[in-house]
Amino acid sequence: MHVHILGICGTLMGSIALLARAQGHIVTGSDDQVYPPMSTQLAEEGIELQSPYTRDSIPKNVDLVVLGNAGLGRGNPAVEALLAGRTDFCSGAEFLGRYILKDKWVIAVAGTHGKTTTASLIAWILECAGLYPSYLIGGIPNNFDRSARLTDSPFFVIEADEYDTSYFDRQSKFLHYHPQTLVINNLEFDHADIFEDLHAIENQFHQLIRQIPANGLVIHNVGDPNVKMLIQRGCWSETLPFAITDQDREIVMTGFTANSKDSEVLLNGSSVGNLDWDLTGTHNVSNALAAIAAARHVGVVPRDSLAHLSGFLGVKRRMELVAKATSATLYDDFAHHPTAIRTTLAGLRAKVKDQPIYALLEPRSHTMRLGHHQDQLGEACASADRVFWLKPENLAFNLDLAVAEQGHLTFESTEAFVESIRENLVRESQHVHLVMMSNGAFDTLKTALIKMMHDV
Repeated sequence: MHVHILGICGTLMGSIALLARAQGHIVTGSDDQVYPPMSTQLAEEGIELQSPYTRDSIPKNVDLVVLGNAGLGRGNPAVEALLAGRTDFCSGAEFLGRYILKDKWVIAVAGTHGKTTTASLIAWILECAGLYPSYLIGGIPNNFDRSARLTDSPFFVIEADEYDTSYFDRQSKFLHYHPQTLVINNLEFDHADIFEDLHAIENQFHQLIRQIPANGLVIHNVGDPNVKMLIQRGCWSETLPFAITDQDREIVMTGFTANSKDSEVLLNGSSVGNLDWDLTGTHNVSNALAAIAAARHVGVVPRDSLAHLSGFLGVKRRMELVAKATSATLYDDFAHHPTAIRTTLAGLRAKVKDQPIYALLEPRSHTMRLGHHQDQLGEACASADRVFWLKPENLAFNLDLAVAEQGHLTFESTEAFVESIRENLVRESQHVHLVMMSNGAFDTLKTALIKMMHDV
């Protein structure tokens, strides 16, 4: 089958292209911009790319057109040409469900935070256990060389996103995946551009729960009150609750401390070992417990999973250490929600003790831009000694007013932003930890910060 993908350089759509190529399909694609690293991965697979979108973007005689989400609505010339013809088309999520996942044991990881890390943890545990899983993850795990892989294994690990599917299919992407094992880590309001409120998101998650077969498993974090209420709405499958320091749960972490080597994992009240790894924060411990539970459902015993976790190398842009100089260490993190910001900074604080932490933030997500979380920004950054905000264009709220009481600094330009950080570094007598936090690229800033750090 010849498959043409519109929006092929996006993370999800590019990964779908790699999986379709691995299935033996002829794959071509179009995007408004063709850029690395995805364009490089696609070129290595011999996938031809066309840019920008035109009415001639779609080759003649293709069997199926697969549409991404970003920028692909009515008015796009390629979409208009598609609708004027008779070529079959579907969304990326529908293609996954129909062609890639149909005959697999799907292990899906859902929730507002931690999907990428938890899915990467599960894939790594299964890899170490010799199960050689297929996977599709919305980031690049450092233990693997790319974001997606298709194998002969019956198991497929997928990051299950609640964002809508396409301009013609407004249900959440994960409703196309039909998992046998479902992880729900947490649930908060996000994606204000498509969801009116938390209840609207909960409805999509509950539709997902209603799809799980009776012999399937829903693994859920009882430490999250919204997840707890979601399960109480109705669940027709087996369930496995997990928690930190909750002795009544099937899989728990007890004695949790900043030094995870002192933290013991229990299964039904019996010890299976201690978590020994380099990741920080309670949120990552929660991710680990969910991964242990998911791996157990497909036959990996928790003691073995704990041993495999010691070799986990993390995920790019999830507290990724990108540079270290005499003056400072620089981390890159994808956090763009107050809860993720808070837990990430708190985890680093537990690790570095009283060394200074600077939080460098860009409120770039739709929800942040619209100001839905403006009242939580000060508390989210409480673990940082200094906080610097780089203001993107078109903010719908007054950022200066929102963070003035906490003494945060705001900047219109990258140059002023970096210069203020440099001035503060010069005055510090200790090594400083700089944490970049945005769901944008932040690449220009990263380069400037690295140069500045080495010059101080």
